Amino acid sequence: MTAPLISVVLPVRNAAKTVERAARSILQSSFKEIELVVIDDGSTDGSSEIIRKISDSRLRLFQQGKEGICAAANRGTAEAHASVIARMDADDFSHPRRLEKQFELLHRNNFDIVGCQVKIIDIHGKAVESMHRYESWSNSLTEPDQIAAMRFVELPIINPTLMARRKVFELSYRSGDWPEDYDLCLRALGKELRAAKVKEVLLDWIDSSNRLTRKDARYSPEAFDRCRRTHLIEGPLKGAKEVDLWGAGKAGKPWLRWLKDKGFKVRQIIEVSPKKIGTKIHGVPVICSNDLSAPKEAPLIIAVGASGARELIEAELIKKGYNPGKNAWFVC
Repeated sequence: MTAPLISVVLPVRNAAKTVERAARSILQSSFKEIELVVIDDGSTDGSSEIIRKISDSRLRLFQQGKEGICAAANRGTAEAHASVIARMDADDFSHPRRLEKQFELLHRNNFDIVGCQVKIIDIHGKAVESMHRYESWSNSLTEPDQIAAMRFVELPIINPTLMARRKVFELSYRSGDWPEDYDLCLRALGKELRAAKVKEVLLDWIDSSNRLTRKDARYSPEAFDRCRRTHLIEGPLKGAKEVDLWGAGKAGKPWLRWLKDKGFKVRQIIEVSPKKIGTKIHGVPVICSNDLSAPKEAPLIIAVGASGARELIEAELIKKGYNPGKNAWFVC
């Protein structure tokens, strides 16, 4: 076997029903110069035996005790031979040209991280309606500036689509009470590493009740919130004493309370509701969006969760000279 150009890391624990299909979807890729590094993290259902039956010299299996997803993924990075590493999950299906197209995009534009668009389906191949909004939002983010600007809304690059230069994965997945993939993504983008996506669906993300993201508290909405708020404090809000806030509705008020609890002076709240404009909320004056001044020293946090509002607000901010991802941050 020649030295691989891509190392694909696939952690697995008790995925006997799906891991063979996932592994073969990588090994049958149109991009042949790969290795598949499977880390079995203490499976008890015969997952390793299934992997061993796959006859392909590019497959390498490592077994360890139940150390957790972070340890398994980091072990995969340590065992990988290539300078470019991709992720894969044991539940999912990688399309034949995924690796080829992502690798080409990574090198053509000298990106640090690339992903692809996804289709989120259940085990029967049907669309998951509850994930439709997230799927559409994630698939709409394909350019570096979009991904950087929207990173505090949700995870902008779905983890099993991830391909990146080794330095990204060497930041390591960190164990904690929040999603390890979102934490890694925010740390990488916080270092101004550039990310983009292939504008094509190249991975089927299989959503099921057994998936870790469905049953582990580390992937709850509250855990995502802890993650984004921690990285906001350590990143865009570091050193700031004053902030502006767009939104005083169901999504915005918790952010107002949190900002004040953290010691920030919220100078003004921007709203579109006539009933709120001209009033004060928790002592903070509420102004009309038309009265929003040009960007100053204070960063702007946008906490509006209504469908379609984000696009309208972004267009208005750009007209006023704001640069989302630089001095204006969407968090909903």
